[in-house]
Amino acid sequence: MDKKIEKVKGWKVAFTKKALPYWGGAALLAFILWLVLRDNSSTLSVNGDTLTIAEVKGGEFNDYIRVSGQVQPLVTIQISPIEGGVVQQIMLEEGSMVRKGDEILRLSNDNLDLQILNSEAELAEKENILRNTQIQMEQDRLSVKQSKAEFQVSVKRLRRTYEQQKALFEEKLIAREEYLKAKEDYDLAMEKLQLILEKEVQDSLYRSAQVERMRESLDNMQVNMQMIRRRKDNLTIKSPIDGQLGLLDAVLGESISAGTKIGQISDMSSYKIEAQIDEHYIDKVTPGLTAQIERQGSTFEASLRKVYPEVRDGKFKADFKFMGTVPENIRSGQTYYLNLQLGSPQEAVIIPRGTFYQKTGGKWIYVVSKDGGKAVKREIRIGRQNPQYYEVLEGLTPGEEVIVSGYETFGENDVLIFR
Repeated sequence: MDKKIEKVKGWKVAFTKKALPYWGGAALLAFILWLVLRDNSSTLSVNGDTLTIAEVKGGEFNDYIRVSGQVQPLVTIQISPIEGGVVQQIMLEEGSMVRKGDEILRLSNDNLDLQILNSEAELAEKENILRNTQIQMEQDRLSVKQSKAEFQVSVKRLRRTYEQQKALFEEKLIAREEYLKAKEDYDLAMEKLQLILEKEVQDSLYRSAQVERMRESLDNMQVNMQMIRRRKDNLTIKSPIDGQLGLLDAVLGESISAGTKIGQISDMSSYKIEAQIDEHYIDKVTPGLTAQIERQGSTFEASLRKVYPEVRDGKFKADFKFMGTVPENIRSGQTYYLNLQLGSPQEAVIIPRGTFYQKTGGKWIYVVSKDGGKAVKREIRIGRQNPQYYEVLEGLTPGEEVIVSGYETFGENDVLIFR
Protein backbone atom coordinates (compact mmCIF):
# COMPACT_ATOMS: atom_id res chain seq x y z
CA MET A 1 0.00 0.00 0.00
CA ASP A 2 1.43 3.42 -1.10
CA LYS A 3 2.36 6.02 1.49
CA LYS A 4 0.85 9.42 0.99
CA ILE A 5 3.42 12.26 0.82
CA GLU A 6 2.34 15.41 2.44
CA LYS A 7 3.08 18.75 0.70
CA VAL A 8 5.57 20.90 2.61
CA LYS A 9 4.30 24.36 3.35
CA GLY A 10 5.52 27.56 5.05
CA TRP A 11 9.06 28.17 6.14
CA LYS A 12 9.93 24.52 5.78
CA VAL A 13 10.00 24.96 2.01
CA ALA A 14 13.31 26.79 2.37
CA PHE A 15 14.94 23.58 3.56
CA THR A 16 13.79 21.33 0.73
CA LYS A 17 15.96 20.13 -2.12
CA LYS A 18 14.10 22.40 -4.51
CA ALA A 19 15.29 25.42 -2.52
CA LEU A 20 18.99 24.57 -2.87
CA PRO A 21 19.49 26.54 -6.14
CA TYR A 22 17.98 29.59 -4.50
CA TRP A 23 20.31 29.22 -1.56
CA GLY A 24 23.29 29.05 -3.95
CA GLY A 25 22.15 32.17 -5.80
CA ALA A 26 21.70 34.05 -2.56
CA ALA A 27 25.13 33.04 -1.36
CA LEU A 28 26.70 34.18 -4.66
CA LEU A 29 24.92 37.51 -4.46
CA ALA A 30 26.07 38.02 -0.90
CA PHE A 31 29.67 37.26 -1.92
CA ILE A 32 29.52 39.77 -4.75
CA LEU A 33 28.13 42.43 -2.43
CA TRP A 34 30.90 41.71 0.05
CA LEU A 35 33.51 42.12 -2.66
CA VAL A 36 32.01 45.43 -3.75
CA LEU A 37 31.37 46.91 -0.35
CA ARG A 38 34.36 45.64 1.61
CA ASP A 39 37.13 48.05 2.72
CA ASN A 40 40.16 47.29 0.49
CA SER A 41 42.43 49.72 2.30
CA SER A 42 45.78 48.28 3.36
CA THR A 43 46.77 49.20 6.90
CA LEU A 44 49.99 49.55 8.82
CA SER A 45 50.51 49.89 12.54
CA VAL A 46 52.94 52.70 13.43
CA ASN A 47 54.24 54.37 16.56
CA GLY A 48 52.41 57.68 16.75
CA ASP A 49 55.04 59.20 19.06
CA THR A 50 57.62 59.19 16.25
CA LEU A 51 55.44 61.13 13.83
CA THR A 52 55.34 64.87 13.26
CA ILE A 53 51.75 66.02 13.03
CA ALA A 54 50.82 69.55 11.95
CA GLU A 55 47.57 71.44 11.70
CA VAL A 56 46.18 72.69 8.41
CA LYS A 57 45.69 76.45 8.70
CA GLY A 58 44.15 79.24 6.76
CA GLY A 59 46.31 82.31 6.71
CA GLU A 60 48.56 84.62 4.76
CA PHE A 61 50.96 82.87 2.39
CA ASN A 62 54.13 84.87 1.81
CA ASP A 63 55.60 83.90 -1.57
CA TYR A 64 59.37 84.02 -1.08
CA ILE A 65 62.40 81.76 -1.35
CA ARG A 66 65.54 81.63 0.74
CA VAL A 67 68.82 81.77 -1.16
CA SER A 68 72.43 82.12 -0.14
CA GLY A 69 75.08 84.26 -1.78
CA GLN A 70 78.58 85.57 -1.40
CA VAL A 71 79.53 89.21 -0.91
CA GLN A 72 81.53 90.64 -3.80
CA PRO A 73 82.65 94.17 -4.68
CA LEU A 74 80.12 95.89 -6.90
CA VAL A 75 82.86 97.04 -9.29
CA THR A 76 85.83 94.84 -10.18
CA ILE A 77 88.24 95.83 -12.96
CA GLN A 78 90.52 93.31 -14.60
CA ILE A 79 94.20 94.19 -14.96
CA SER A 80 95.59 93.23 -18.36
CA PRO A 81 98.70 94.75 -19.98
CA ILE A 82 98.07 96.54 -23.28
CA GLU A 83 101.62 95.73 -24.32
CA GLY A 84 103.31 92.42 -23.75
CA GLY A 85 106.71 92.13 -22.14
CA VAL A 86 108.90 90.63 -19.45
CA VAL A 87 108.17 91.43 -15.80
CA GLN A 88 110.99 93.67 -14.67
CA GLN A 89 109.75 94.99 -11.33
CA ILE A 90 106.78 94.37 -9.00
CA MET A 91 105.96 97.37 -6.83
CA LEU A 92 102.84 96.13 -4.95
CA GLU A 93 101.77 92.82 -3.43
CA GLU A 94 98.40 91.13 -3.69
CA GLY A 95 95.93 92.47 -1.13
CA SER A 96 97.43 95.97 -1.07
CA MET A 97 95.13 98.98 -1.02
CA VAL A 98 95.87 101.18 -4.03
CA ARG A 99 94.97 104.63 -5.30
CA LYS A 100 94.19 105.51 -8.89
CA GLY A 101 97.47 105.87 -10.82
CA ASP A 102 99.61 103.82 -8.43
CA GLU A 103 102.23 101.72 -10.22
CA ILE A 104 101.71 97.98 -9.78
CA LEU A 105 104.46 96.48 -11.95
CA ARG A 106 106.75 97.30 -14.87
CA LEU A 107 107.48 95.36 -18.03
CA SER A 108 110.34 95.56 -20.51
CA ASN A 109 110.03 95.00 -24.26
CA ASP A 110 113.15 95.09 -26.45
CA ASN A 111 111.14 94.84 -29.67
CA LEU A 112 109.17 97.93 -28.72
CA ASP A 113 112.40 99.81 -27.99
CA LEU A 114 113.69 98.82 -31.44
CA GLN A 115 110.45 100.03 -33.06
CA ILE A 116 110.86 103.38 -31.33
CA LEU A 117 114.43 103.73 -32.63
CA ASN A 118 113.40 102.79 -36.18
CA SER A 119 110.48 105.22 -36.08
CA GLU A 120 112.71 108.02 -34.84
CA ALA A 121 115.23 107.33 -37.63
CA GLU A 122 112.47 107.24 -40.26
CA LEU A 123 111.00 110.47 -38.93
CA ALA A 124 114.40 112.18 -39.09
CA GLU A 125 114.88 110.94 -42.68
CA LYS A 126 111.46 112.27 -43.71
CA GLU A 127 112.25 115.63 -42.14
CA ASN A 128 115.54 115.83 -44.09
CA ILE A 129 113.76 114.95 -47.34
CA LEU A 130 111.16 117.63 -46.68
CA ARG A 131 113.82 120.24 -45.99
CA ASN A 132 115.79 119.29 -49.12
CA THR A 133 112.62 119.37 -51.19
CA GLN A 134 111.70 122.79 -49.87
CA ILE A 135 115.22 124.07 -50.67
CA GLN A 136 115.04 122.64 -54.21
CA MET A 137 111.61 124.13 -54.74
CA GLU A 138 112.78 127.53 -53.53
CA GLN A 139 115.72 127.36 -55.97
CA ASP A 140 113.35 126.45 -58.80
CA ARG A 141 111.04 129.30 -57.84
CA LEU A 142 113.92 131.80 -57.88
CA SER A 143 115.14 130.41 -61.22
CA VAL A 144 111.70 130.86 -62.78
CA LYS A 145 111.41 134.34 -61.29
CA GLN A 146 114.82 135.25 -62.76
CA SER A 147 113.83 133.90 -66.17
CA LYS A 148 110.60 135.90 -66.02
CA ALA A 149 112.49 139.10 -65.22
CA GLU A 150 114.96 138.51 -68.07
CA PHE A 151 112.21 137.83 -70.59
CA GLN A 152 110.22 140.84 -69.43
CA VAL A 153 113.25 143.01 -70.19
CA SER A 154 113.81 141.22 -73.50
CA VAL A 155 110.16 141.75 -74.46
CA LYS A 156 110.45 145.48 -73.74
CA ARG A 157 113.54 145.75 -75.95
CA LEU A 158 112.07 143.72 -78.78
CA ARG A 159 108.86 145.73 -78.54
CA ARG A 160 110.80 148.99 -78.98
CA THR A 161 112.69 147.51 -81.92
CA TYR A 162 109.46 146.28 -83.46
CA GLU A 163 107.78 149.68 -83.08
CA GLN A 164 110.81 151.43 -84.60
CA GLN A 165 110.94 149.01 -87.53
CA LYS A 166 107.23 149.35 -88.07
CA ALA A 167 107.49 153.16 -88.28
CA LEU A 168 110.42 152.96 -90.71
CA PHE A 169 108.61 150.36 -92.81
CA GLU A 170 105.54 152.53 -93.02
CA GLU A 171 107.74 155.37 -94.32
CA LYS A 172 109.33 152.89 -96.71
CA LEU A 173 112.77 153.46 -95.27
CA ILE A 174 113.54 149.76 -94.62
CA ALA A 175 112.78 146.54 -96.38
CA ARG A 176 109.69 144.54 -95.48
CA GLU A 177 111.85 141.61 -94.41
CA GLU A 178 113.51 143.60 -91.65
CA TYR A 179 110.10 144.75 -90.39
CA LEU A 180 108.71 141.19 -90.39
CA LYS A 181 111.81 139.86 -88.59
CA ALA A 182 111.41 142.45 -85.81
CA LYS A 183 107.71 141.62 -85.51
CA GLU A 184 108.39 137.87 -85.33
CA ASP A 185 111.11 138.33 -82.68
CA TYR A 186 108.72 140.42 -80.60
CA ASP A 187 105.85 137.88 -80.92
CA LEU A 188 108.19 135.00 -80.01
CA ALA A 189 109.40 136.83 -76.93
CA MET A 190 105.80 137.48 -75.88
CA GLU A 191 104.93 133.79 -76.21
CA LYS A 192 108.00 132.76 -74.22
CA LEU A 193 107.12 135.28 -71.51
CA GLN A 194 103.56 133.92 -71.37
CA LEU A 195 104.91 130.37 -71.02
CA ILE A 196 107.18 131.44 -68.20
CA LEU A 197 104.26 133.14 -66.44
CA GLU A 198 102.14 129.97 -66.77
CA LYS A 199 105.07 127.85 -65.57
CA GLU A 200 105.43 130.12 -62.56
CA VAL A 201 101.77 129.64 -61.66
CA GLN A 202 101.83 125.88 -62.20
CA ASP A 203 105.08 125.46 -60.27
CA SER A 204 103.62 127.45 -57.40
CA LEU A 205 100.51 125.23 -57.26
CA TYR A 206 102.58 122.05 -57.57
CA ARG A 207 105.02 123.16 -54.88
CA SER A 208 102.18 124.05 -52.53
CA ALA A 209 100.45 120.67 -53.04
CA GLN A 210 103.67 118.68 -52.73
CA VAL A 211 104.77 120.52 -49.61
CA GLU A 212 101.30 120.05 -48.09
CA ARG A 213 101.41 116.31 -48.76
CA MET A 214 104.86 116.00 -47.31
CA ARG A 215 103.87 117.98 -44.25
CA GLU A 216 100.80 115.73 -43.76
CA SER A 217 103.04 112.69 -44.07
CA LEU A 218 105.44 114.21 -41.58
CA ASP A 219 102.59 115.04 -39.18
CA ASN A 220 101.32 111.46 -39.44
CA MET A 221 104.77 110.14 -38.66
CA GLN A 222 104.99 112.44 -35.64
CA VAL A 223 101.60 111.19 -34.41
CA ASN A 224 102.75 107.64 -34.99
CA MET A 225 105.90 108.42 -33.08
CA GLN A 226 103.87 109.76 -30.16
CA MET A 227 101.68 106.64 -30.18
CA ILE A 228 104.73 104.39 -30.09
CA ARG A 229 106.13 106.37 -27.19
CA ARG A 230 102.79 106.03 -25.39
CA ARG A 231 103.10 102.28 -25.96
CA LYS A 232 106.31 102.55 -24.02
CA ASP A 233 104.33 104.11 -21.15
CA ASN A 234 101.92 101.16 -21.28
CA LEU A 235 104.71 98.90 -20.07
CA THR A 236 104.09 100.39 -16.62
CA ILE A 237 100.87 98.84 -15.24
CA LYS A 238 98.92 101.31 -13.09
CA SER A 239 95.78 101.07 -11.00
CA PRO A 240 92.72 102.43 -12.90
CA ILE A 241 90.68 103.10 -9.70
CA ASP A 242 90.97 103.28 -5.93
CA GLY A 243 90.53 99.84 -4.39
CA GLN A 244 92.21 96.62 -3.36
CA LEU A 245 94.64 94.67 -5.51
CA GLY A 246 93.69 91.01 -5.83
CA LEU A 247 94.61 87.84 -7.72
CA LEU A 248 97.98 89.28 -8.81
CA ASP A 249 99.60 86.57 -10.94
CA ALA A 250 103.05 87.73 -12.05
CA VAL A 251 106.64 86.80 -11.16
CA LEU A 252 109.92 88.49 -12.02
CA GLY A 253 111.29 87.45 -15.40
CA GLU A 254 107.96 86.06 -16.62
CA SER A 255 106.94 86.86 -20.19
CA ILE A 256 103.38 88.18 -20.30
CA SER A 257 101.39 88.57 -23.52
CA ALA A 258 99.19 91.57 -24.22
CA GLY A 259 95.64 91.10 -22.91
CA THR A 260 96.56 88.43 -20.36
CA LYS A 261 94.72 88.76 -17.04
CA ILE A 262 97.29 89.27 -14.31
CA GLY A 263 95.09 90.61 -11.51
CA GLN A 264 92.11 92.72 -10.58
CA ILE A 265 91.24 95.86 -8.66
CA SER A 266 88.11 95.71 -6.49
CA ASP A 267 86.27 98.87 -5.49
CA MET A 268 85.72 98.37 -1.77
CA SER A 269 83.31 101.29 -1.38
CA SER A 270 80.26 99.33 -2.60
CA TYR A 271 79.24 95.67 -2.56
CA LYS A 272 76.87 93.22 -4.20
CA ILE A 273 75.72 89.69 -3.36
CA GLU A 274 76.12 86.93 -5.94
CA ALA A 275 73.49 84.24 -5.35
CA GLN A 276 72.83 80.87 -6.99
CA ILE A 277 69.10 80.17 -7.46
CA ASP A 278 67.39 76.92 -8.45
CA GLU A 279 66.29 76.92 -12.08
CA HIS A 280 62.74 76.06 -10.91
CA TYR A 281 62.26 79.77 -10.17
CA ILE A 282 63.85 81.15 -13.34
CA ASP A 283 60.53 82.40 -14.73
CA LYS A 284 59.66 84.23 -11.51
CA VAL A 285 62.99 85.86 -10.75
CA THR A 286 63.27 89.19 -12.56
CA PRO A 287 65.31 92.37 -11.93
CA GLY A 288 63.69 94.73 -9.44
CA LEU A 289 62.49 92.14 -6.92
CA THR A 290 63.29 92.91 -3.30
CA ALA A 291 64.97 90.71 -0.69
CA GLN A 292 65.52 90.89 3.06
CA ILE A 293 68.80 90.02 4.75
CA GLU A 294 68.96 89.24 8.46
CA ARG A 295 72.39 90.09 9.84
CA GLN A 296 73.69 91.10 13.24
CA GLY A 297 70.15 91.17 14.65
CA SER A 298 68.99 93.64 12.01
CA THR A 299 67.17 93.41 8.68
CA PHE A 300 68.69 94.93 5.56
CA GLU A 301 67.01 95.54 2.23
CA ALA A 302 68.45 94.48 -1.12
CA SER A 303 67.28 94.71 -4.71
CA LEU A 304 67.80 92.25 -7.55
CA ARG A 305 69.90 94.18 -10.09
CA LYS A 306 70.86 91.51 -12.65
CA VAL A 307 69.83 87.98 -13.64
CA TYR A 308 72.32 85.97 -15.69
CA PRO A 309 70.77 83.90 -18.51
CA GLU A 310 73.04 80.86 -18.24
CA VAL A 311 71.88 77.82 -16.25
CA ARG A 312 74.62 75.55 -14.92
CA ASP A 313 74.14 72.45 -12.79
CA GLY A 314 70.47 73.31 -12.35
CA LYS A 315 71.14 76.83 -11.02
CA PHE A 316 71.42 80.34 -12.41
CA LYS A 317 73.25 83.35 -11.01
CA ALA A 318 71.73 86.64 -9.85
CA ASP A 319 73.26 89.81 -8.40
CA PHE A 320 71.75 91.81 -5.54
CA LYS A 321 72.70 95.30 -4.40
CA PHE A 322 72.08 96.83 -0.99
CA MET A 323 69.37 99.45 -0.59
CA GLY A 324 70.08 101.94 2.15
CA THR A 325 72.35 100.86 4.99
CA VAL A 326 75.00 98.13 4.69
CA PRO A 327 75.95 95.67 7.47
CA GLU A 328 78.95 96.66 9.54
CA ASN A 329 82.25 94.82 9.03
CA ILE A 330 81.10 93.53 5.66
CA ARG A 331 83.85 91.59 3.89
CA SER A 332 84.27 90.21 0.41
CA GLY A 333 83.56 86.46 0.33
CA GLN A 334 81.13 86.42 3.28
CA THR A 335 78.00 84.25 2.93
CA TYR A 336 74.67 86.04 3.34
CA TYR A 337 71.18 84.48 3.35
CA LEU A 338 68.42 86.35 1.55
CA ASN A 339 64.63 86.02 1.60
CA LEU A 340 63.73 86.83 -1.99
CA GLN A 341 60.15 88.06 -2.35
CA LEU A 342 58.52 86.55 -5.48
CA GLY A 343 55.01 87.95 -5.05
CA SER A 344 52.56 89.74 -2.78
CA PRO A 345 51.19 87.90 0.34
CA GLN A 346 47.78 86.21 -0.23
CA GLU A 347 45.25 84.34 1.89
CA ALA A 348 45.55 80.55 1.41
CA VAL A 349 45.29 77.13 3.05
CA ILE A 350 48.79 76.28 4.28
CA ILE A 351 50.65 73.44 5.96
CA PRO A 352 54.19 73.45 7.38
CA ARG A 353 57.00 72.16 5.18
CA GLY A 354 58.07 68.60 5.88
CA THR A 355 60.00 65.65 4.51
CA PHE A 356 56.78 63.92 3.38
CA TYR A 357 57.08 65.96 0.17
CA GLN A 358 60.10 63.93 -0.91
CA LYS A 359 57.95 60.78 -1.05
CA THR A 360 54.67 62.17 -2.34
CA GLY A 361 55.76 65.09 -4.50
CA GLY A 362 52.84 67.01 -2.99
CA LYS A 363 50.22 64.75 -4.64
CA TRP A 364 48.91 63.09 -1.46
CA ILE A 365 49.25 63.15 2.31
CA TYR A 366 48.14 61.20 5.43
CA VAL A 367 45.25 62.96 7.18
CA VAL A 368 44.72 62.19 10.89
CA SER A 369 41.21 61.09 11.84
CA LYS A 370 39.16 63.17 14.26
CA ASP A 371 39.58 60.61 17.06
CA GLY A 372 43.36 60.65 16.55
CA GLY A 373 43.60 56.86 16.26
CA LYS A 374 44.64 56.58 12.65
CA ALA A 375 45.64 58.48 9.52
CA VAL A 376 44.22 57.96 6.03
CA LYS A 377 45.88 58.68 2.70
CA ARG A 378 44.23 61.52 0.76
CA GLU A 379 44.99 63.11 -2.59
CA ILE A 380 45.86 66.82 -2.47
CA ARG A 381 47.29 69.48 -4.77
CA ILE A 382 50.09 71.77 -3.62
CA GLY A 383 50.83 75.09 -5.30
CA ARG A 384 53.49 77.53 -4.21
CA GLN A 385 55.93 76.98 -1.39
CA ASN A 386 58.29 79.01 0.72
CA PRO A 387 60.89 77.99 3.30
CA GLN A 388 58.15 77.56 5.96
CA TYR A 389 54.89 76.53 4.31
CA TYR A 390 53.24 74.78 1.38
CA GLU A 391 50.19 76.34 -0.24
CA VAL A 392 47.40 73.71 -0.52
CA LEU A 393 45.11 74.25 -3.49
CA GLU A 394 42.86 71.19 -3.09
CA GLY A 395 42.20 68.31 -0.67
CA LEU A 396 42.52 69.88 2.79
CA THR A 397 40.55 72.27 4.95
CA PRO A 398 41.71 74.40 7.87
CA GLY A 399 41.52 72.59 11.22
CA GLU A 400 42.50 69.14 9.92
CA GLU A 401 45.72 67.51 11.01
CA VAL A 402 48.27 65.86 8.70
CA ILE A 403 51.51 63.94 9.04
CA VAL A 404 54.39 66.04 7.67
CA SER A 405 57.32 63.83 8.68
CA GLY A 406 58.93 61.33 6.29
CA TYR A 407 56.92 58.49 4.68
CA GLU A 408 59.84 56.25 3.73
CA THR A 409 58.83 53.39 6.08
CA PHE A 410 55.09 53.45 5.30
CA GLY A 411 55.26 51.70 1.95
CA GLU A 412 52.03 51.96 -0.09
CA ASN A 413 49.62 51.49 2.81
CA ASP A 414 46.44 53.55 2.73
CA VAL A 415 45.77 53.65 6.46
CA LEU A 416 48.15 54.10 9.41
CA ILE A 417 46.97 52.77 12.76
CA PHE A 418 48.55 54.56 15.74
CA ARG A 419 49.64 52.42 18.63
